[in-house]
Amino acid sequence: MKKKTQKTASHGVNGTAPDTEIFSLRLYVAGQTPKSLTAFANLKRLCEEHLPGQYRIEVIDLVKNPHLAQSDQIVALPTLVRKLPEPIKRVVGDLSNSEKVIVGMDIQSLKAN
Repeated sequence: MKKKTQKTASHGVNGTAPDTEIFSLRLYVAGQTPKSLTAFANLKRLCEEHLPGQYRIEVIDLVKNPHLAQSDQIVALPTLVRKLPEPIKRVVGDLSNSEKVIVGMDIQSLKAN
């Protein structure tokens, strides 16, 4: 049985309002390549700016766990998948285009609700 390796960063569990939605995000990467590291740094920055205390990031390294790509139908890397709130959304790339990520993850409209 292969070992599942994941990094998880949780924020906002303590001190957030009970009715606050927590964004559950998965970032699929291929090892610690410059593109993977850039994607994680960009995602972390965007979350701190737009979802402070309301997000959880799970990094999945497909070099170590290639079988995990199937569950979220990953065909390119890095790929960001918003698991919650539903519906599931995906953005492919290093996440350097903040506007594309905000629109693709539908962050603004969900924050307004």
